[in-house]
Amino acid sequence: MNTGMKKQEYRHEAGRSEGMRGASYTPRVDILETEDQLMLYADMPGVKPEDVDISYENGELTVYGRCAPRQEQANYLLQEYGVGDYYRAFSISEQIDSERISAELKHGVLTVHLPKSEAVKPRRISVKTG
Repeated sequence: MNTGMKKQEYRHEAGRSEGMRGASYTPRVDILETEDQLMLYADMPGVKPEDVDISYENGELTVYGRCAPRQEQANYLLQEYGVGDYYRAFSISEQIDSERISAELKHGVLTVHLPKSEAVKPRRISVKTG
């Protein structure tokens, strides 16, 4: 199945906006396509809903999440879990109804709903008799 999306990953050296700080991580994503929409699921642990910025412009979806540092003054004996912001951008070839894009963040997973415009939805054509 063609997802209609082309992945573009940006690490902390490229594609930074003024609001980004420190290291940024590329969140892992799943993308599903139905007849009506594309759905993107992104792992963003430690991010609060108010710290997520999502934009869609000229066929590009950008997802950015700010993650607050954990115990800054702690003396870790072992530290394997990196903390930093999340950033990912996608070029979307499908025509999306940008007015109806919605998103929610639950348990560290961001879900973005990208409804297709009526023009690109499959249409069933009835056949008349006679």
